Amino acid sequence: MGQQAARPSTRGIPAAIRVVLRAEVDAAGWNRRAGARSALVAREPQKEGTFVSMIQPVANGLRTDHPVPGLPFINDERLLLDNPDAIERTGRNQGEGLWGRTDRLPGGGWVAFTTETKNRDYAWAVHQHPEHGRTVLLIHDKDMSGLHHEWMYGNNGFLYRHGGYWWDGIRWYRPQQVVDRAYEGYDARPVEDAVTVTAIDVLARPATSHTARVVKIADFTAPEGPLPHWREHLALWASHRKPGSRPLDQCMIDLQAPELDPARLVDRAGLAQIAELKLEDLPHPKHGRKDLPPPQDETAEGPRWSRPVARDWAEQYRRTHGPEKLLSATTAFGTEQPRGLVEDHNRLTKIITDSLEDAEESKKNRLFTRGSSTKREGQAAHLAWWPAVAINDGTDGFIPLDAVRTTIVEAVLGGLARDAEDVDDSKDVLLGDIRSDVVRLIDWYILREPRLAPALFGEICLDARVRFGLDPKDVGALLRRSLHLDSGLERQTLNALLDLALPPSAQSPDGR
Repeated sequence: MGQQAARPSTRGIPAAIRVVLRAEVDAAGWNRRAGARSALVAREPQKEGTFVSMIQPVANGLRTDHPVPGLPFINDERLLLDNPDAIERTGRNQGEGLWGRTDRLPGGGWVAFTTETKNRDYAWAVHQHPEHGRTVLLIHDKDMSGLHHEWMYGNNGFLYRHGGYWWDGIRWYRPQQVVDRAYEGYDARPVEDAVTVTAIDVLARPATSHTARVVKIADFTAPEGPLPHWREHLALWASHRKPGSRPLDQCMIDLQAPELDPARLVDRAGLAQIAELKLEDLPHPKHGRKDLPPPQDETAEGPRWSRPVARDWAEQYRRTHGPEKLLSATTAFGTEQPRGLVEDHNRLTKIITDSLEDAEESKKNRLFTRGSSTKREGQAAHLAWWPAVAINDGTDGFIPLDAVRTTIVEAVLGGLARDAEDVDDSKDVLLGDIRSDVVRLIDWYILREPRLAPALFGEICLDARVRFGLDPKDVGALLRRSLHLDSGLERQTLNALLDLALPPSAQSPDGR
């Protein structure tokens, strides 16, 4: 998951010179060259589709090994849980609005999905892990493709709790938010002091007099909130376990961690404070839920987040929006635009101002009347805007910015290829500095497309890793060193940009 690049604002620019400014856009935030790898479905957030943290299962299958807390148990006896092809055939090609699918997992095991034919608003989702057993969930039918993608390609485990916290069979991680372009994925952030809660842990708690029951699918309606007295529902589930089933102390239910203590969660005001944003600048849950981090709790007052999740979201927000803000400047018309566009405009304004002055002095051009230098500069600013925009419009302007980006990437990789060609082990490669004229071209590009600086550096690190086996940290260090040597950007600005734009895996421990 990147967001579509916003068009440079023309607010405040006189109508006579307003133009539609189209920024270079990469729908997923990755490279767009022919033959490029499939893009990450990202929370650099994917604007289309559903994220796993927003996919809420509505019930547990009775034969699941890893029940989701708070959800009822559904009789799943109609599913042939040892036959994924049969699960697929339950819904696939069985009528309009029905669907089914099964796929083998790369590391062993399989996933299978089918619309529930007796209640078509819902679908069954089954994950069979070669070591950790099965997960059987009832989900909304519309969420099938989203959960299928996460289980198959998300690289985020197979059990999800607390708004996207995930377990890979070994440890728990926070919801995926910080994009690492060098690996075409997200930076995995482990949960500190996480404790896995098993079925036997929950069943050890005191019982109540509540009577639980197994629900039938035909008349099932998803509950609006978690079931009370869920421990008794779990006890009923445990009583249905067959001989040879997974031991209860290996049935994962939940995780506990200090960061998930309800008293430590933050609301929108806390999220805004962590992200250093004004509350009014934060997306509102009613209208911009997809632009917020996945909540760990929902209350009557609104969503709540753990502080580490809020910090991860704030980090990715800065990575997404920081380069554009860092490399912006104010035009003669009082609007914020990329610094390169403003510099081009100012330079053209001066050229045209000088031309107007020469025309007046020579009296060769009778179209211009004598006036003050301020008036000439105003006229020149208007006349200069159009050519400045044409230079900086990556879609149909004079300079194809996407081709410039490809040229930069290939130029850097060409130098890396020369460094790596005579060395057998990529760990022994000594990376020479990037040529100064290539650095100048990097400067030129990122000043005109600052929001795409992370995509540029990420593509370089990714291709260097895939083509030559180079560690992103080494490539990141090379970019830092070369830009410090030859970039025209101020050192403080350059350091801030690299902190924002280099992938997490390309950042050195000390950030320099």
